[in-house]
Amino acid sequence: MDISVRRPGELTAADRAAWSAMQTRAVEDGSPQLANPFLAPEFTLAVGRCRRGTRIAVVREEGAPAAFFPYQRTPLGVGRAVGLGVSDAQGLVHRPGFQWDARELLHACGLSLWEFDHLVEGQKPFEVGASGAFASPVIDVEQGFESYLAALRKQSPKFTRTTLAKERRLGRDVGDVRYVHDERDPAVLDRLIAWKSAQYRRTGRSDRFSRPWISHLVEQLFHTRAATFGGLLSVLYADGRPVAAHFGLRSPTVLACWFPAYDPEFAKYSPGLVLHIRMAEGAAAAGLAYLDLGRGGKAYKDSLKTRELSVSKGG
Repeated sequence: MDISVRRPGELTAADRAAWSAMQTRAVEDGSPQLANPFLAPEFTLAVGRCRRGTRIAVVREEGAPAAFFPYQRTPLGVGRAVGLGVSDAQGLVHRPGFQWDARELLHACGLSLWEFDHLVEGQKPFEVGASGAFASPVIDVEQGFESYLAALRKQSPKFTRTTLAKERRLGRDVGDVRYVHDERDPAVLDRLIAWKSAQYRRTGRSDRFSRPWISHLVEQLFHTRAATFGGLLSVLYADGRPVAAHFGLRSPTVLACWFPAYDPEFAKYSPGLVLHIRMAEGAAAAGLAYLDLGRGGKAYKDSLKTRELSVSKGG
């Protein structure tokens, strides 16, 4: 096993293609968790343009890429997951059946340890250092939106009935309700960020967008368009006005939910919930398998989910 460490800009086109191919084949190879867009090379490259110390360990066997391990390194040799604090899926992307020794890998990277808070399943060499596991709710849409909606009506009948009724009332009271799955207007992204910042402050949480690197990262990813990866801004409009929006990342099979927010003026219509149902419809139409709602126990996630993944924290 040969391990070489690269800065993001040093990753060759061939290695980047091999990394993307591993993700594309992840579902059929029995490791669907590796298809998450937070594990894509594009996410690591974008973080590398915002954060110093971003590195990629390229592991080769018989000259061919076998695995890619993205991380951030502090001056003291402590390793952190790429985008720690904002990334919802972390780990080593690898070919089927690849086995590795965590100590050997970290030593080759010059790391004393590696900290993570969203380690995906199937990373046994890293799981030894895990201090806890957490549920990450999922919305399955592989069988189509109507199948999901039927399941939602069965498991959360009152929630589904009320949410869809509020969508109709929004149309009656405000004007035509329209959903755009892939909005390309940067002004709407700015509106979403303003809503989200206000929400953070209103709820007493630290405003992530007050940190320039996060704002820069989101802006970069919004403009990233590739066959296997992209930033996705989804918007719910009423009478031509944005009332709720979400920015996330998509791979060929997964929509990773990230930054949802809505205009508080329309809170009585629950536009954020309506938006998530329409996002499920849009994801199904685009051929995705599921939406990953991300770690964290919230009532709306419990109402919308069809199952749960597990992510770990530790280091």
